[in-house]
Amino acid sequence: MFMKPVKLQDIVDGMDMQTDESRVFLYKETGEIIYVSIEDLSLAEDSEEEDDFSEYSDWQQESIEEALDVIINWENYEELPDKFEINEYHLMEEFSGSIPDERISNSLYSAIQGRGAFRRFKDTTIRLGVEEDWYKFREQAFRDIAIEWCEYNGIKYID
Repeated sequence: MFMKPVKLQDIVDGMDMQTDESRVFLYKETGEIIYVSIEDLSLAEDSEEEDDFSEYSDWQQESIEEALDVIINWENYEELPDKFEINEYHLMEEFSGSIPDERISNSLYSAIQGRGAFRRFKDTTIRLGVEEDWYKFREQAFRDIAIEWCEYNGIKYID
């Protein structure tokens, strides 16, 4: 299948926009990033190809049909790295260890211990004045994951 190169930033943005209630795919034919809710995938899986989705609103019909296309034409789609492959907790650990100031580094490590780690970490980066550094670090990590994913899947990309 011919595919024009996909913008690396589109993949990074797709990875960043994931939720527990959705999955994100690259449509290999066009390079378009497709967001599909778990609910719509479930409805599409439970249906037949010719099912009538008229009981749903217009926007949900479109979403279910898009999910059905992903299921039927699976070979035309590639799922983007999910939150488990990205492992943002690990990224917070790496960032904490990358800070040369031991006081700041230790504070960040402390922030990610226990429940509420993500919120505490964010609050701590703000309080310690390293929030911008964190977002740059995170963006680069996402880009690295996206590049590795593209290369592994034979997907051409442009920066």
